[in-house]
Order: sequence, then C-alpha cells, then structure tokens
Amino acid sequence: MGLYQRVREAWKKPKTNMPELWRERLIQWRREPTTIKIERPTRIDKARSLGYKAKQGIVVVRQRVPRGGHTRTKPGGGRRPKRYGIRLNLDKSYQQIAEERAQKKFVNLTVLNSYWVADDGKFYWFEIIFVDPHHPVIKSDKNLQWLQDKKHHSRVFQGKTSSAKTSRGLRKA
Repeated sequence: MGLYQRVREAWKKPKTNMPELWRERLIQWRREPTTIKIERPTRIDKARSLGYKAKQGIVVVRQRVPRGGHTRTKPGGGRRPKRYGIRLNLDKSYQQIAEERAQKKFVNLTVLNSYWVADDGKFYWFEIIFVDPHHPVIKSDKNLQWLQDKKHHSRVFQGKTSSAKTSRGLRKA
C-alpha cells in the first residue's frame, strides 16, 4: 500500500483514527479567521487528486462556513416585511458557499477545486485550491493553460466548479 492510499484510509474515519490530533486541530481552527491562507494542504492525497501541485502560482485556502439553516435575517425595526415567515431552502451546498466566500476574498485568483477537511457542531471547514492565472509558472504549464481564458475567471459564480455541478445535479456526489 502506497503513501497516498494510507493517508486516504486514515481520512475515511478521522475522528476514530486520529482523535487527539482531530480535537487539537478543531480547537485551533475555531480561533483562526474565517478565511486563512495555508502553506500546504491538510489532505495531501485529496489535494493532489484534484489538481494541486507544489509550485508557484498555486495557493491553498481554508474556509470556515457556519452550519445551520439558510434563513433570512430578522428585520431590525419598523414594519414587518411581507415575506418575513419564509425560510430559504438554498440549493447550494456548504462547499459551494465556501468556494464563493473565498473567491470574494481572493479576487485575482481562480478556484481550481475544493474538498472537505473537517466539521463539528457549529462549522464546516473546506480547503480551496486557487490558481493565479497570470503567474509565469502557470502560464507555461500545459495542464493549467486553460485558465488563461477569460471565461474561466469567475467559474465559481458561474457554477462551473465540481461542487457547484454536484449541487445542481449534473454530477453524482
């Protein structure tokens, strides 16, 4: 069994395979900001399978998303709005919401893909792989040259990432 297979097996049940590490990580991550740029991916096997390479122009970001229902915020004061009692049932997954929020923070980068890292009773954490399409190393990479095209710049908001396609039912989860 290779290294990536062992890592993949350990991540199938992380709470039972590495309980002390899991608990320490979540305590630390709750104290960190919502969006944080990290040096290297937490799940190297998943990141590599989704297109991550340890080269310049590729950035990994950990995004925290709160769990719970997607409801409208309550009005501050004045007249009650007409649609006040309606709950929103968004068709977006938490992963897609995380990608969109991270894209708003890193405007000059393009989302390549993302994956689940952790969750607890209050939050979900996802790691998002970003690519800088204007970096010379990325421009010379034949596998990533398709990101040079303008139509791929805001692919998160156009629903072109894998999590968005899964949310829309174009791909099985």
